[in-house]
Amino acid sequence: MSTTRLHAKSWLFERASGFSTAYIGSSNLTHSAQHAGLEWNVRVSGPRNPGVLEKIRAVFESYWASPDFREYNPEEFGREVHADRTPWVMQISPLAVELRPFQERLLEQIALARQEGLHRNLLVSATGTGKTVMAAVDYARLRRSLPRHRLLFVAHREEILTQSMATFRHVLREPGFGALWNGRNRPDTFEHVFASIQSLHSERLELLPPDHFDCIIIDEFHHAAAPTYQALLAHLQPVELLGLTATPERADGQSILEWFEDRIAAELRLWDAIDQQLLTPFQYFGLHDGMDLSRIPWRRGAGYDVDELTRLYTASDVWAEFVLKEFTERVPDPATVRALGFCVSVRHAEAMARIFNRAGVACAAVSAQTPAATRQQALRDLAGGAIRVLFSVDLFNEGVDVPAVDALMLLRPTESSTLFIQQLGRGLRKGENKTVCTVLDFVGTHRREFRFDLRLRALLGGTRKELEENVERGFPYLPAGCHMELDAKSQRIVLESIRSALPSHWKAKVTELHAFLEAGHRAELSRFLFHSGLELADVFFDGKTWSALCRDAGAGDVAGVAGPYDEILRKAVVRLMHVDDTLRIDTTLGLLKSECAPVFGELGALEQRLVRMLLVQLCQSLEKSMLPVDATPDDALALLWRHPAIRLDLSALFEVLRSRIGHLHYPITPDSPIPLRVHAQYTRSEILAAFGVGEGVRPEAWREGVRWIEAEQTDVFLVTFDKTGGRFSPSTRYKDYAISRDLLHWESQSTTSENSPTGRRYQGRSHPGARVVLFARLNDDSRAFWCLGTARYVRHTGERPMAIIWRLDHPLPGDLFQKFAAAVA
Repeated sequence: MSTTRLHAKSWLFERASGFSTAYIGSSNLTHSAQHAGLEWNVRVSGPRNPGVLEKIRAVFESYWASPDFREYNPEEFGREVHADRTPWVMQISPLAVELRPFQERLLEQIALARQEGLHRNLLVSATGTGKTVMAAVDYARLRRSLPRHRLLFVAHREEILTQSMATFRHVLREPGFGALWNGRNRPDTFEHVFASIQSLHSERLELLPPDHFDCIIIDEFHHAAAPTYQALLAHLQPVELLGLTATPERADGQSILEWFEDRIAAELRLWDAIDQQLLTPFQYFGLHDGMDLSRIPWRRGAGYDVDELTRLYTASDVWAEFVLKEFTERVPDPATVRALGFCVSVRHAEAMARIFNRAGVACAAVSAQTPAATRQQALRDLAGGAIRVLFSVDLFNEGVDVPAVDALMLLRPTESSTLFIQQLGRGLRKGENKTVCTVLDFVGTHRREFRFDLRLRALLGGTRKELEENVERGFPYLPAGCHMELDAKSQRIVLESIRSALPSHWKAKVTELHAFLEAGHRAELSRFLFHSGLELADVFFDGKTWSALCRDAGAGDVAGVAGPYDEILRKAVVRLMHVDDTLRIDTTLGLLKSECAPVFGELGALEQRLVRMLLVQLCQSLEKSMLPVDATPDDALALLWRHPAIRLDLSALFEVLRSRIGHLHYPITPDSPIPLRVHAQYTRSEILAAFGVGEGVRPEAWREGVRWIEAEQTDVFLVTFDKTGGRFSPSTRYKDYAISRDLLHWESQSTTSENSPTGRRYQGRSHPGARVVLFARLNDDSRAFWCLGTARYVRHTGERPMAIIWRLDHPLPGDLFQKFAAAVA
């Protein structure tokens, strides 16, 4: 960074914050105070509000490093302002495409799926989130490995094809990339084709070899129900198929996931879209409506009986009038509102429309049975304000897609997470003069089978326990501008549903497994979790494990003979639930298949370190009488093989964890003997074992945040970003933080000076070839740290402590950047 730019940066910060002598992490140059007013602010505001100043510094630093901003160059700015913008001429911008963190995260999930051998992938992301840009970047990366990289991009509208081809040219930096195939154009060569589905349908597809295209991208994949798309998908067999859509539901309500092994490879979470200001914030009110649904017939997989629900809701006007009352009181302005009401049936929708119209609220009711022309007119009337409420039945996608919608009424009980998110999404599209969407969710007394947790977790994420805490505490962690509120009765109903929908006590889980086995299923953990709806943490907790559940459910033969220290070792197994490293999992599973304990000395160097990583976790709670302090790895392996139930637990746990790996991993350095993977998680004892520290199986004590490992010439840093145990504290939160995906701000120990041996080592002024490896966690609620890989010194300010900027060799995945960044905290 130039000196001029550093001065400018420091001056900008001072003017923005009112603190003229403050420094920013990336600059040790500060603008001297020239105005008495600014000098007075430093003396008063700095000491009184150090935490505020720290946050301003951190956020400013993050924004300064963001690719959204670039250095001002007068000549370049002038060229851009006065550039010829002739319509229809495709120009390649001088700026390279920089993906936003959430976009990188979505592409990482697709790459992870391909790594697992899945080559038909669906990307679900809201309109306006840059799906075409992501597809173009994905293709740019893919074609490095595809032998021919022939591309077919398919869309149903010509303007989409033109825009998409321009996007690909921009991303690939190739002005001549691609050729259009539409009603007026036909390619001379069929290497990189942007084709309308109509043009493809008009040709004889059977004349095109099925494997001609290596990569096929289909935009708006929810149109795949049409025969034209079905014929295309049935005939062509690309190496990679990528579907793009804002919704995984077809217009007729059926799923499109059949083309993707019933899975979504990458999906932008609602929270992320709101945080990125891609969707409108919402205010959600859960309102108890007094309805008792506990006697309504229920069918597993289908939910409540529609006819009986309709009879209940339309038996009188009382319920509809209650809805009307809450609607008029809760929406910001009933006179300008544009609302959707999701109903149980046609009769229900018509009854709601009658009550609202009678009260002077102009509305209409539509369903799949409504003629298309009438439906479209109703949507135009809603968008234009001729009607204020549109009640609909089974029209959750294109049929009711009006960006101006700013209120929703959820008038049908649904536990479907997909349906709930689809309904919510209909009101979150950004629109002119639209600042918030009001959501009214009417909550009755439900049957035990009804699962509130499914839809709320789709919205909030986390475990059922975390969801329960969220409800109890009034949803404290929401994106900016969002609000969720349950009235007292609704809160009790939702909490009871969360607590009772699944077996929560050990005895109930044992009964559930017994019934599962009686039904003829094998004692397989992953299958049991799927059928029962339980989570991994429902089986592995407080010394309880899969083998204990099997034994108590009468399947003791599966667990094998009980070992002498099963109870203690089970607690150790529970401590391994963070493992998410393919190399580690696959190696461990391979060793556990052996009937006899492996001989440590016969293992390769990498395997030996992996085995020690496992053993230091398992053996840390064993007393001397169980395993001597100086026990060797062979002693510990022999002990483990005397506990078949523990080996079963490890195998079952690791098999499930293998299917849940969420990041692409990389070696710390090429050909490194250190079996750690960047963007996987490890505990302190596992990190030391991986670096070859010690020889036994008892973990070494390590409490400080930095450790110099002489044998590896490596400084290992353990960074806890929020040092307050998860509670916000301005005075500590902004000492360490991610500035960007590849820059990290870190403060050394308070005694470290820049010319001390340690400070010189950090700066690379001693120990040539020494390296720094960073590990990080959000707060101390987690025992495991994310491995961020190697980092290089950039610069520092101050000393005792030194405020150092590190550059990561592997940029943070989008989700970890959002966890660790000051600007989004």
